[in-house]
Amino acid sequence: MTKYNIPFSPPDITEAEIAEVADTLRSGWITTGPKTKELERRLSAYIQTPKTVCLNSATAALELILRVLEVGPGDEVIVPAMTYTASCSVITHVGATPVMVDIQDDTFEMDYDKLEQAITEKTKVIIPVELAGIICDYDRLFQVVEKKRDLFTAASKWQKVFNRIVVVSDSAHALGSTYKGQPAGSIADFTSFSFHAVKNFTTAEGGSATWKANLAIDDEEMYKEFQILSLHGQTKDALAKMQLGSWEYDIVTPAYKCNMTDIMASIGLVQLDRYPDLLQRRKEIVTRYDRGFTGTRIHPLAHETDAVESCRHLYITHVEGANLEQRNQIIQELAKAGIASNVHYKPLPLLTAYKNLGFDMADYPRAYAFFVNEITLPLHTKLTDEEVDYIIETFVRVSEEILGTSQK
Repeated sequence: MTKYNIPFSPPDITEAEIAEVADTLRSGWITTGPKTKELERRLSAYIQTPKTVCLNSATAALELILRVLEVGPGDEVIVPAMTYTASCSVITHVGATPVMVDIQDDTFEMDYDKLEQAITEKTKVIIPVELAGIICDYDRLFQVVEKKRDLFTAASKWQKVFNRIVVVSDSAHALGSTYKGQPAGSIADFTSFSFHAVKNFTTAEGGSATWKANLAIDDEEMYKEFQILSLHGQTKDALAKMQLGSWEYDIVTPAYKCNMTDIMASIGLVQLDRYPDLLQRRKEIVTRYDRGFTGTRIHPLAHETDAVESCRHLYITHVEGANLEQRNQIIQELAKAGIASNVHYKPLPLLTAYKNLGFDMADYPRAYAFFVNEITLPLHTKLTDEEVDYIIETFVRVSEEILGTSQK
């Protein structure tokens, strides 16, 4: 029996978060209110964007961005084949058609040549995904968008502002990451973040939508559109309606219900105070992992390059030479040793929902190759150095036992 029991990604909650939530519970205001608005202000200051809209999930944020842009039936939205379902399911929610692009040979990013080929007159949005917190190549991405500008026909007010394909980043993993010094959130035209319990920064559930500064966008108008869509299409939120004598409201569209609560925001306000220290600890852990796997058959994704500084949300590795059965066997042996590991992700065409939409895994060989020997290790701020060293030693040993010690 091992003495270790290392979970994959527990939330890092302190007495400070608990005290802030208790303060909210005692305040008499527990739904969307002053603390949600304060978190929105502070997040925008942190990521250097004009406005942030806090919501109940990153999925809701991504969907509302598409709805604000009035993407719908007859439109196409491009996503990578290697991502979680939320990046793609929102496209079907709004009635548009998802178009999947295979990834590159050596990374999770879309093959930008294939992306360029996939663009048609129907393409309205591209959704790059910042897997593990590692930012995509936005220089290349925007080059492709500009090259295809002549194919684009704007079909709504906000589409006319851009007059080109809109880049909407799925940055669920990437709060705190940077690309050439720019924070995630201020790079793509629009960005969604996740604050789910397993994320670096959490509000238990939750997420946000934001957009980069653009002189052609009236930020207050944009913010109001998100607010209306997130609260049934109602022209006043609950806080405004509760002001004495201010009950009157209208419903301007039969919309949705996906607002953040002040209870959730309370956790986020403290998490944001702690975030620099949390990111520093994640960096220390990744550095320790990287050093430990140097010269082995275990190859992690790079979290730091000349252009990218990742927030290090996931420690994704590939076990050189492992097939699907061997990869799964390694995961089972790690579990026996008290180490919870994971796989990020099953490519979308492997999933029943997307098979039923006509996608075939055979058309995305690089995404499949990425998946076959991928193992994600625990990466969270409750890990001790001793536990990290144990994970390294165990992972290397188990991989060698299953695959042999020869290197390709």
